[in-house]
Amino acid sequence: MNILQSGGYDKGMETRADQIERETRYLRDFQSCADDISRLIVDTDLPWVDITIHIEHLRDEARRLFPQKMDLFERIYVHRFQRLHAQWR
Repeated sequence: MNILQSGGYDKGMETRADQIERETRYLRDFQSCADDISRLIVDTDLPWVDITIHIEHLRDEARRLFPQKMDLFERIYVHRFQRLHAQWR
């Protein structure tokens, strides 16, 4: 689940608009992964241990993308997943 893939281009030559577009794409992909985990919790019988593996992969991605914002990841996403688990399982 590696959202950031090297596009094979020199990021130093990237315009500000290109940078914003790239970062927006990363955020959309990250949110999509979080939504997928939520669907796994609500719509499948996948064991919680397997879901926690997906959460750990998303946590690793968050740490790579937003290292200074890990407290927000824990408060927003992990709390969301735990709440869904308690409510739907």
